[in-house]
Amino acid sequence: MTSTTSVLPGPLRLGALTVDVPVVLAPMAGITNAAYRRLCAEQGAGLYVCEMITSRGLVEGDEATRRMLVFDELETTRSVQLYGTDPRYVAEATRILCDEFGVAHVDLNFGCPVPKVTRKGGGGALPWKRGLLGEILTQAVRAAEPYGVPVTMKTRKGLDDQRLTYLDAGRIAQDAGCAAIALHGRTVAQAYSGVADWDAIAELVAAVDLPVLGNGDIWEAADAVRLVEQTGAAGVVVGRGCLGRPWLFRDLAAVFRGETLQTLPTLGEVATMMRRHAELLVALMGPERGCKEYRKHVSWYLKGFPVGGELRRALAMVSTLDELDALLADLDHMAPYPVSELGAPRGRQGSPRERVVLPEGWLDDTDGRDLCLAEDAAETSGG
Repeated sequence: MTSTTSVLPGPLRLGALTVDVPVVLAPMAGITNAAYRRLCAEQGAGLYVCEMITSRGLVEGDEATRRMLVFDELETTRSVQLYGTDPRYVAEATRILCDEFGVAHVDLNFGCPVPKVTRKGGGGALPWKRGLLGEILTQAVRAAEPYGVPVTMKTRKGLDDQRLTYLDAGRIAQDAGCAAIALHGRTVAQAYSGVADWDAIAELVAAVDLPVLGNGDIWEAADAVRLVEQTGAAGVVVGRGCLGRPWLFRDLAAVFRGETLQTLPTLGEVATMMRRHAELLVALMGPERGCKEYRKHVSWYLKGFPVGGELRRALAMVSTLDELDALLADLDHMAPYPVSELGAPRGRQGSPRERVVLPEGWLDDTDGRDLCLAEDAAETSGG
């Protein structure tokens, strides 16, 4: 390793919570369960956030919601992302997380672009209603305050390029007492398409006094360095870039220590990581469900490697760890990492949307404090 000359941010401070490496794993539905969080944490330090849960689901005791609130025995800092549109539900859910689950950090999701969420005024649609956003944030911060738990928020640039909300959202978050704000440099209309606008992150950094975390298009550790240098962000949030590449957190931890590291594992080393992931999932969920959950990760792990279609299909249909072991043994363990995949987008991308699906009359005003929005008890997504 060689030392770099870049001046990079030090530990991330969220209220009383200190994160040694200013890197946050973005919650991803069906991905960032306790098994995956442990797998990533074994690679490097950072803050690893649980899958997003709904405030109403938690308050009303929804079983599916509570099953998601499972933490690995080594998770000393429990972090959860919460979705909600009703200040009362969000406040009570925050209190439950702090009081009953020992959570040390609560993040509120106002960035989800999924139509089934935005059509109810949730996720990335909600910051359009500035008054409602402020009320939700204020209530959540008050609920967490007795426990000394910091509350942060995640958002996007706005609904579309004509309806930007991120600067107002930053001011509102600061006034409400939030410990930080994370900005995904895309609009809701963009979803995951196109290129993230890091200039918007820099504008938000200049506009507020609380820490700003940059999110979007961090595919390699070098991208994280460029983002913080270009924007002045206090840290980064990493989502799709770590799909099938949990060792990215090893590289991120290294660069934020001022070292240069880029992990290029052989296919054999990737196979070892795949086996570890499956093992953790089986321990968490049991053999049948654990192997089923594992299958979705196979294509990400093998992306770009010379693996035949028949073997890929078989690996994506495994039902036991013994079966997985036999198939992994058939891989060419000496195959080098496909450098063509470095810096390439991973996971969903898609196309921008012609319009954002919103509740009727949503754009008529920007307050919304008196709204009574429908909130599903078991909504799952991410931002």
